[in-house]
Amino acid sequence: MTAWPTRQGTGDVRHTRLLAALLGWYLLLWAVMAISPLDRRDWFLENILSVALVAVLAVTYRRFPFSLLSYGLMTVFLTLHTVAAHYTYSEVPAGSLLKDAMALERNHFDRVAHFAFGLLMTYPLREFLVRTVPLTGLWSYVLPAAVLLAMSGLFEIIESWVAQIVSPELGHAYLGTQGDIWDAQQDMTVALCGAILCMAVTAILHRLSQSQFKLGI
Repeated sequence: MTAWPTRQGTGDVRHTRLLAALLGWYLLLWAVMAISPLDRRDWFLENILSVALVAVLAVTYRRFPFSLLSYGLMTVFLTLHTVAAHYTYSEVPAGSLLKDAMALERNHFDRVAHFAFGLLMTYPLREFLVRTVPLTGLWSYVLPAAVLLAMSGLFEIIESWVAQIVSPELGHAYLGTQGDIWDAQQDMTVALCGAILCMAVTAILHRLSQSQFKLGI
């Protein structure tokens, strides 16, 4: 969980091949999901931040390579988001099936995605903070979760701005509120829950790895 690459690690053949496979998967999925999305304008809005993230990761790869675990976690989240962008969050078939099966009032795929945002993106965020600040001890688990929550809130604000400025008529589809006046707050809550779970698991595994090292296992 802490075997992070140095700048020289970018030359490792295995690392490069696996990273290329992850990028290839995302590009293939993105291309497929770009074909006849449910709402082309909403699809465009949903992809602005995700495409920007991939571009930043590509540009900064030589200067700051993340671990394969971090790249893998980010790819899983981007996969969920890319699928949701194709259907719009309120119309994802998997969420609709869950809604019908459990007699829910709304499609909860957006809640799943926000929980995944916290669960999958907090570890890469922790890796970045630990390697740049650096952080140690309890703060190396608390601060990443706090920053993730702040990012979740910032994204909610950015989404509202984009919806109002770029395409006001798409506001409900893009924001995916589905009539829930507390949608933004609940999205942030599940993101925080995912972040806390991620950091708890990371802390436990880190403690176990340290114990095994001391025991010579």
